Amino acid sequence: MKLSKKAEYAMRALLAMARTPEIGTFAIQDLAKSERIPLKFLEQILLVLKNGGLLRSKRGVGGGYQFQKTPARITLGEIVTLIDGAFEPFSCSTSSGTACECGIPGGCELGRTFEILRQDVTNWMNSITLLHVLEREKRASVSFDI
Repeated sequence: MKLSKKAEYAMRALLAMARTPEIGTFAIQDLAKSERIPLKFLEQILLVLKNGGLLRSKRGVGGGYQFQKTPARITLGEIVTLIDGAFEPFSCSTSSGTACECGIPGGCELGRTFEILRQDVTNWMNSITLLHVLEREKRASVSFDI
């Protein structure tokens, strides 16, 4: 299981913004350059994040994107769900409501087992905020500075 490049870029862009909150408004071109994200791709990603309520845009001179929610309230789960949709490792896990190909009424144990994984991953991603990631980043850089 692998997250899409689009979801990775979305998280990287938001983390770059959260790393330098004093800037306030971030130009798409600057984010694309600093994070090495193709500009047209980043434009699409930021629009999805804006429509999802995580960012807002500012037009005109000095325009760009700003946080709508604070990094302490934005979870990795929110970002991934906006970009990739809900985490579904198996097509017949119980949350999807899709009938299992195995034909077992109520689904097979394999589907139920992957439903546990789906719940665990979803709960974990919804518990980790951008701020948590930045705090881990700071701790890691301190240990390298020694």
